[in-house]
Amino acid sequence: MGKVAGIDSSSTGTTIVVCDTDTGAVLRQGHAPHPLEDGDKPTEVDPETWLLSLGEAATGGVLEGVQAIGIAGQQHGLLPLDAGGVMVRPPLLRGDKRAQVQAAELVEELGGPAGWAEAVGAVPQASHPVAKLRWLAQHEPAAAQRVAEVMLPHDWLVWQLLGRPSRRTTDRGDVSGTGYWSAATGEYRTDLVERALGHSVRLPDVLAPAEPAGQTPEGLLISAGTGDTMAAALGLGLAPGDAVVSLGAAGTVFAVHHEALKDPTGTLTSYADATGRHLPLLQVRNAVRTLRGAADLLGTDLAGLSELALRSTPGAYGLVLLPYLEGERTPDLPHTAGTLSGLRRDSMKPEHLARAAFEGMLCALCDALEVLRNKGVEVRRVFLLGAAAELPAVQQIAPPLFGAQVVVPQAGEYAALGAARQAAWSLGAVLGSQTQGEPPQWALEGARLFEPGDDAAVGTAVRQQYTSVREHTHPGAFDPLR
Repeated sequence: MGKVAGIDSSSTGTTIVVCDTDTGAVLRQGHAPHPLEDGDKPTEVDPETWLLSLGEAATGGVLEGVQAIGIAGQQHGLLPLDAGGVMVRPPLLRGDKRAQVQAAELVEELGGPAGWAEAVGAVPQASHPVAKLRWLAQHEPAAAQRVAEVMLPHDWLVWQLLGRPSRRTTDRGDVSGTGYWSAATGEYRTDLVERALGHSVRLPDVLAPAEPAGQTPEGLLISAGTGDTMAAALGLGLAPGDAVVSLGAAGTVFAVHHEALKDPTGTLTSYADATGRHLPLLQVRNAVRTLRGAADLLGTDLAGLSELALRSTPGAYGLVLLPYLEGERTPDLPHTAGTLSGLRRDSMKPEHLARAAFEGMLCALCDALEVLRNKGVEVRRVFLLGAAAELPAVQQIAPPLFGAQVVVPQAGEYAALGAARQAAWSLGAVLGSQTQGEPPQWALEGARLFEPGDDAAVGTAVRQQYTSVREHTHPGAFDPLR
């Protein structure tokens, strides 16, 4: 039995899982927060704190006997370094929104969303490193002129663990979120870096999925690493036919696909994954915030809202909620508000409003799934993630609406598990016990399955009711065939 470790270096802390290389069984875990100094901003943190956190998480012999390590890092962070590998300013991390104007400028300069979709499969947002480079050039020109290379958080951690070698590396999953690497071609668009920053920089080598980044001076193998979304997909064991619906305040929908997709509207982002496939992704602005808003209105909590909703019936007596409380991205309605339709005396009851909130949230996520399906993405199973996936109303209403089996995994450190699985893959490839083509098969334990069953036709009717209201209220705003 071999041992590998997966490290998830998130925006708040470090989680380590040590796994059996053959089965994926978790043998040990460690966790530590990122220490913050006075004056630190959540979006500007000294990366040395990531190393301190990693060291604390590894105390007590957590990494004893480990043969290989994989790292999952927070995506979209930009670490600008000078020619000597020294940080020219604190990293600009995922949550930094200062580059909104610069992102819009870059979109316009390349001919709009279609130009960026063609170039790299993603339309720049404030979070993307390419937009942060433009912000740096405009707001801190002296620092920008010193930038000789850029890294992502996981790249920097791999580099540090390897003893800062001359070679810098990344992986196709994480780098596909930069705005200057194309998942379709597998190549950098260095011209977009120069457009954003004003000059060229050194970029890390992009490793193949099972290709190791190197070995530490002590002989510990370090795999390529990846971004946290890609690592979570690997930890869940996603395969073609699988989609993920992540329920946070906002919602994220992505699926495993065999090729990169291009969406000229910019609604869909074409990421690469950590296995050689692709993760087309869409976002909706309103998910659990819809439920919380309804719960506040009805004077209850999410559990109480779920209980109320299950007292109603499918279709909520004709009550339909378009859950665009904060505007929306899918469809593109950034300045709109939510709509409650179908108010009649019989429908003006708490249980029907609660049901409409769940159906509205899930139907909006169905719209995102419909975009994927109409792009040729197969969706046989939908993995529901987030605390709201535990609500009975979600588990009952989602399967017939999604028209697919719903999988609710047990709570787990899936980004760290994915990093460990990648480490086992790299180790097996080096030792000759694992093929380069596919990662080791680790079972997903404890997941619950929910089938559409005989309610599939009911789900179709609810979707049609929702679609009718959406089209009447926002005609032509949603076209999944574009």
